[in-house]
Amino acid sequence: MEFPNNCTIWTNGRLMTMDSTIDHEYGLLDQHDIITHNDQIIAVLPSTSYTKPIDATIVDLENHLVTPGFIDCHTHLVFGGNRAKEWEMRLNGVPYIEIAQQGGGINSTVRNTRELSEQALYKLAFPRMQSLANEGVTTIESKSGYGLDLENERKQLKVSQDLAKNYPIEIASTLLSAHAVPPEYKDKADEYIDLICETIMPTLWQEGLYEAVDVFCESVGFSLEQTKKVFDRAKELGIPVKGHMEQMSNLGGSKLIAQYNGLSVDHIEFLDESAIKAISQSGTVATLLPLAFYFLRETQKPPIALLRQYKVPMAISTDFNPGTSPFTSIRFAMNAASVQFGLTPLEVMEGVTRNAAQALGRQHTHGQLKQDFVANFAVWNVQNPVEIFYELGHNPLVHRVFHGKIANNA
Repeated sequence: MEFPNNCTIWTNGRLMTMDSTIDHEYGLLDQHDIITHNDQIIAVLPSTSYTKPIDATIVDLENHLVTPGFIDCHTHLVFGGNRAKEWEMRLNGVPYIEIAQQGGGINSTVRNTRELSEQALYKLAFPRMQSLANEGVTTIESKSGYGLDLENERKQLKVSQDLAKNYPIEIASTLLSAHAVPPEYKDKADEYIDLICETIMPTLWQEGLYEAVDVFCESVGFSLEQTKKVFDRAKELGIPVKGHMEQMSNLGGSKLIAQYNGLSVDHIEFLDESAIKAISQSGTVATLLPLAFYFLRETQKPPIALLRQYKVPMAISTDFNPGTSPFTSIRFAMNAASVQFGLTPLEVMEGVTRNAAQALGRQHTHGQLKQDFVANFAVWNVQNPVEIFYELGHNPLVHRVFHGKIANNA
């Protein structure tokens, strides 16, 4: 094989490739090298099968485990304020409806987000992003949804773009204007959906600020009919869709997503078998959010056995947000997916690599250590993959490699 000039050879590592064509659990390969050039993996080869170019840079991985860079495929990274006081009230027995009547809930975050400048929001979001990166995350999905008007949705999305410009990380931005009805549209949800479809969605899409549209389809969010209107408009504009679906009840949002070949359905605690069958045929990923389940002390678990039966790919994400999952730890989410939902270690690793990439439409370029994939990977001081999320509080990450370069503590 001919190598380009100035390639990098990553040698003496144990590779957890997550390549399903390799007949070993996790796609594990010993005594193999990763060869990268610029931001691409150009080969994965047995260490003794080729002659190393004289001008190649050699990186000794010191027998550490190498995984694809983790992908956190569902976050609400950019917002103002926090809801710690509300959580304290809930812990002291104050009902959520009473908290909301006092100005709490999502509209308190909307108010705080609208009040802050882009610079202030950036300053708040940066350490959250960095916390995820410090656990091996190289790609993050970041939603809007706390602006709820054109100006402030734009502001959130621009902050997400700026984070990726100034830090070695990829951020996939999602428009979640249909997150809640803003206070100025109280009792006028249909009019707000019109604003999203006629103004917010096309304007910000034309400005190149996001790559998918999300809707919170739920009794406390938007109806199936309102969700369909947003998805129809997204289809007209050529925008992929995804959704917060079946978290608190079964409205049929996941079946609707399947009709649009949506990227993912997220939360899905109340998902039923007919919807699972539909998404299994549409290529839609089921994204599990165990930390929201934990923080809200829910009892209705996602139907894991049925998802396995129908071979629906399962992703795992932090759902980082101020109200229901204030955790910037992908390793905690991985641990919780096993402990609370019963996922196997292999399913967990698929959930933050290959399947998470599919949930973002990046399955052909991300989430595997494989030729022609982006050179995003993580190096860990562990022997076995399960050790990465077994012992929390201690971080075994040695290196985070982004686009072919070591990016530790950048």
